[in-house]
Amino acid sequence: MRYFLPLLLTAVLSFGVASSVNAQCKNFTKKECIPTLKPYTYNGQYNNAVLAEGDVAELLLTFHKDQKYRVSVCSEEIIGNVNFKIFDTKHQLIFDQSQNSDQSFWDFVSNATQQLIIQVTVPVEIPKNEVVKTGCVTILVGFLDE
Repeated sequence: MRYFLPLLLTAVLSFGVASSVNAQCKNFTKKECIPTLKPYTYNGQYNNAVLAEGDVAELLLTFHKDQKYRVSVCSEEIIGNVNFKIFDTKHQLIFDQSQNSDQSFWDFVSNATQQLIIQVTVPVEIPKNEVVKTGCVTILVGFLDE
């Protein structure tokens, strides 16, 4: 019993912090990221995470044949502009945002129903003896209604 109460308290506090961070990401996504999809229609899926400098994250998404899409990657200012690349499932590079004028989105027509991997990299800008910064990163998908 002596160990149970501190463990329970830690679990409750951790859940509260995780819920708070998730709510912050959701609010950031609604306010800052969804508007970047216009004139595309937001597909309604939240794909966000709190990442730190130097982190790399991947997300596998399905795209349907002959549909026009916009993939938008949005990050909180504290972690700077993240870089993103898009690969097919064989890890062949399809799009590299850093090679395309640093825009935060990619518009394309899917030539087949396929799964693509969106890889996000948070840049490292850590001066010596400084705390690693973390922030929300969101990947959104929009489509054109025609």
